[in-house]
Amino acid sequence: MKIKVLKREFTICKVTDVSQVDFSDKYCFVGKTDEELSLICSTKHAPEETISRSDGWRAFRLEGTLDFSLVGILSELTEVLATNKIPVMAVSTYNTDYILVKKENLEKALLLLEDEDYKIIRP
Repeated sequence: MKIKVLKREFTICKVTDVSQVDFSDKYCFVGKTDEELSLICSTKHAPEETISRSDGWRAFRLEGTLDFSLVGILSELTEVLATNKIPVMAVSTYNTDYILVKKENLEKALLLLEDEDYKIIRP
């Protein structure tokens, strides 16, 4: 399986309303529940005022479109990282999955995944 590393840094935050979201960002993930409104976006597009904020994340995605009948793709990948004590934030879209790790863990994560026969595509 191929993994493409995204070039930019990301911010994960909680915001008060969607008017704070810059939808012109190339990567923008919004999650809304009865308890919160979460945003993952490029750090340069993150809102100034947030309820809570965590900067310094890097991301990679599984290349291609994943069929909904596939089982265990995300769990296999995150198990490699969890076993090596690398915290992750996962986001799924209709086509594929994205994994975010703190920037200081990125190289270690990629080496571990290469050791498991994932092909890494670097920017």
